[in-house]
Amino acid sequence: MSPTTLDDISALDGADTLTRRVTVSPAMCGAGSLIFAQMGDWTWEAVNAACGTNVYKARSAAGLPAYLSFYYFRVSSSGRLHPHGLTFGDELDVTSRVFDVGSQSAPLTVHRISRADEVAQPGLLEAVEVFEQPRPDCIYVENFNRWIVRSDPDSNVGLVAASPVGYQHKHLPRLPATYLPRIAAGSARKNQTFFPSGLPGFSPAAPPFTTIYELDVVRDLNGVGLLYFASYFSIADTALLRAWRAMGREDRKFLDRTVLDYRLGMFGNADLDSVFNITVRIWQDEREAGHELADIVISEQGTERILGVVGIRTLLNSKHSRG
Repeated sequence: MSPTTLDDISALDGADTLTRRVTVSPAMCGAGSLIFAQMGDWTWEAVNAACGTNVYKARSAAGLPAYLSFYYFRVSSSGRLHPHGLTFGDELDVTSRVFDVGSQSAPLTVHRISRADEVAQPGLLEAVEVFEQPRPDCIYVENFNRWIVRSDPDSNVGLVAASPVGYQHKHLPRLPATYLPRIAAGSARKNQTFFPSGLPGFSPAAPPFTTIYELDVVRDLNGVGLLYFASYFSIADTALLRAWRAMGREDRKFLDRTVLDYRLGMFGNADLDSVFNITVRIWQDEREAGHELADIVISEQGTERILGVVGIRTLLNSKHSRG
C-alpha cells in the first residue's frame, strides 16, 4: 500500500503507512517523557488509520471500553539524532508503518524519525531497515500494543485482553517472525532484565540502588484513570536520576546524556494508592569511556507484581565520563 500523509484524510482508511512533517513544539521535547508521549500518540494515529477502528472510542463485543495499551516500547538511535536531543522548532519527517503480528493482539507499529528532507523517500519504510539496517541519522521506534479492558470498573489491576469490535489486521503487511517483539518482551518479563545473558565487557558502575516511588495521581494517570504509558518512562528516569545523585553525579550530567537505546516493557497497571519498589543497576563499558547501561525493575510494593522492566543504553558527554 502506498504511503499516505495525514493531509490525505479521505485516503487514510486502511493505510498501513503514514508520513508527517512535524515541527517540534515545547510540549514534545526535553529531558523527560514528553517525546515518548508524542511517539505513542503517533502510534495511536497510525493504528486508527490502518485497522478500521476508532482507537479513541473503541469498545469490546461486551460494550466495554477497549484501550490500545503499550506492552513493549523501544527507541533506538546512533546518537546523531536522539530523543532528548530535539528542541523547539526542529523540523522532522516522521514515517509510521503498521504491521500484522499474526493474531488478534494489537499490531506492531514502527516509526522512523529524521530531520526534514534528509531521507530521499521518507514514506518508504521496510521492516528490514528498522531491525537490521537502520540509518545512522534517524531515530527508530518500535511499539507493540495490546487491546485490553478492565475486569473491574473500579480497578486498574486484572486488565484482560479483548479486541474491539471492527478491529482489522489481516490486510496489513505481515511482520517476519524473526522480528516479533514477543521474544524480547517475554524474556524481559521472565528474567526481569533485557540483558539475561549478562553484559560482557561491562562492569558495575556502582552497587545496586533501590528506591520507592508513590504513584502521583496528578501526573501519572491518563484521561481514563489508568497509569499512563509515558509515566513508566518518567518513573524509570526519576529512579535513575536518584541513583546518579547517590553516585555523586550532578544533574547536568543526566541532562547531557545521549540516549542510544531505550527499551521498556510494561507488564501491569496500578491502582491509585500504589507504591513502587524500584531497583537500578548501572553498568559501564570497560572498553569505551562514557558508554553505560542501566537495568531497571519496577514492582508493586506489597504484591511484588512486576510492572515494568527497563533497559537504557546511553553515552555520556565526554567531559562527564566515568564517575
